[in-house]
Amino acid sequence: MKSPNPILAALSLPALALASCAQAETGDSAAQTDSQSGERPFASEVKAVFEEPWAIEFAPGTGVLFVTEQGGTLKVMDTSTGEIGTVSGVPEVDYGGQGGLGDIAFLPSQEDMMLTGRTIYLSYAEAGEGDTRGAALGRGTLDCSATDDCSIEGFEVIWRQAPKVTGRGHYSHRIQVSPGGEHLFVASGDRQKQTPAQDLTNTLGTIVRLNLDGTPAAGNPFMDEPGAPDEIWSFGHRNILGMDFDAEGRLWEVEHGPAGGDELNLVLESRNYGWPERSYGDNYNGTPIPDHEPRDGFEKPKVHWTPVIAPGDMIIHSGKMFEGWQGDALIAGLKTQAIIVVALEGENAREVARYDMNSRLRSIEEGPDGAVWIAEDGDEGRLLKLTPR
Repeated sequence: MKSPNPILAALSLPALALASCAQAETGDSAAQTDSQSGERPFASEVKAVFEEPWAIEFAPGTGVLFVTEQGGTLKVMDTSTGEIGTVSGVPEVDYGGQGGLGDIAFLPSQEDMMLTGRTIYLSYAEAGEGDTRGAALGRGTLDCSATDDCSIEGFEVIWRQAPKVTGRGHYSHRIQVSPGGEHLFVASGDRQKQTPAQDLTNTLGTIVRLNLDGTPAAGNPFMDEPGAPDEIWSFGHRNILGMDFDAEGRLWEVEHGPAGGDELNLVLESRNYGWPERSYGDNYNGTPIPDHEPRDGFEKPKVHWTPVIAPGDMIIHSGKMFEGWQGDALIAGLKTQAIIVVALEGENAREVARYDMNSRLRSIEEGPDGAVWIAEDGDEGRLLKLTPR
């Protein structure tokens, strides 16, 4: 007998209870970590193939996986059967370079709802006037009766990166819902323009904190700063491609440096992370950028990498299924083609392992049972499921 479709189950039942390294330096001490490369502690199984997958996200409490394809398509997958459908009602995206359809987020408070009626958030690159574009965040309501009959209704833009500028890089547009489910944190890259990241009159090179409707959250640190957008939470960032909260409610992010100097940061309210005034890397043309110094006024990364790891995404694992990874950050590496494991120790961090996957890794997600899911980068990017050996 054919197994039940979890999309149909989500419509009628409560949510399912499922069960050679680059140099990495930590903090101001710049001490090399004890990262180990070795036998993978997991088995890897190919579950599907997608066209330029960018983000993967489970609807909370279900085995239903949503996948953005950068060209502008949203897919939905029943992971128990492998059935895949296309979701209609997705906004038009400005596809090219690093731009296209971006991240996905759901509200954990809705995990006991039917799938139909849940709120879905999507980020994407949006065209502007002339040769300009910028990241946008929108939300709509799911209407899904089956894997091959799923749509987003009433999609509306609730936040825009400002200003829109030329170029097709560094949108960032990763989304995280706060642990209490009250706020959205959205990464807003510097769009390869550098200096706006130090200018509090725009949102380039920032992390913003929003209410669930996209309005600035009360208590944001620059609300009383003349000319500053009310939504800014932190600034001085370059190109953030991974964010997650740890079990203590602390927000961590991983971002690309220039030629060297990729960073793992603990995100703190109102802090300036230094870009482009400080970096452990140099400009691509070879000109130096001053390194961080102990009392330079900038927040310093907890780990930085030269040569770069080129992070694609990051999660902090719960420890379900992989007990040894409880509380660790798992970073999907693009250039490194590896999973980088970073131990988070209070407000400090260090790389502890690296596992070669022989392909560029774009997105990483923890399944409801604790399995790790990875989407490879590029055309015919495979969806992999990792389980313990």
